[in-house]
Amino acid sequence: MRISIVVPVLDEEARIADCLGALQPLRERGHEVIVVDGGSADATRLRAEPLADRVLTSQRGRAAQMNAGARAASGEALLFLHADTRLPGKADELIARALQQRRWGRFDVRLDSSHPLLALVGTVMNLRSRLTGIATGDQAMFAGREAFDAAGGFPPIALMEDIALSSALKEIGPPACLRAKVVTAARRWEGNGIVATMVLMWRLRLLYFFGADPDNLARLYNRRS
Repeated sequence: MRISIVVPVLDEEARIADCLGALQPLRERGHEVIVVDGGSADATRLRAEPLADRVLTSQRGRAAQMNAGARAASGEALLFLHADTRLPGKADELIARALQQRRWGRFDVRLDSSHPLLALVGTVMNLRSRLTGIATGDQAMFAGREAFDAAGGFPPIALMEDIALSSALKEIGPPACLRAKVVTAARRWEGNGIVATMVLMWRLRLLYFFGADPDNLARLYNRRS
């Protein structure tokens, strides 16, 4: 099974080489890496080009960028990876095995911090995802091409696109909740305060559940982040 790894980026020149460097063993095994730039003002594209199969430019916004990458992808499976998230070893084998049983899935997540409260945050995120069948972008969501297309891709909203897609994919089938962990950056949590970030994220999800406009939620998120 060939996997197309879609990486949405914006002004990531400081991290993109590390992100894509970690994906080179997957490219060597025949998988595809597609970087989708949302209009970076720095050297992100220049640094990405030697390390990706394709570097595209699209409308800014993770949903639009990931959909653009999915349209360009040639793989039978799609993996959506944030630039600050690292996959576990043999991620391709884990995904291929999971997609033999389920139509889509995600990994468990660990935040790259030794702070005990952030270890608890990761544990709660993984447990909540198992109980609800909802995944977030930090968990490196993946899906078979047919399931992704049947779900309609990421909806064109400014925030919560991962939760919206998860809800659509749940209608097709339950997720494969892999216990292997991706490691994602804790800088947002540490920079803005762990408790404050927890409260913000729960507030945003609650507002979204009750029908708040994702554009307004995105403004609130960006103002507090």
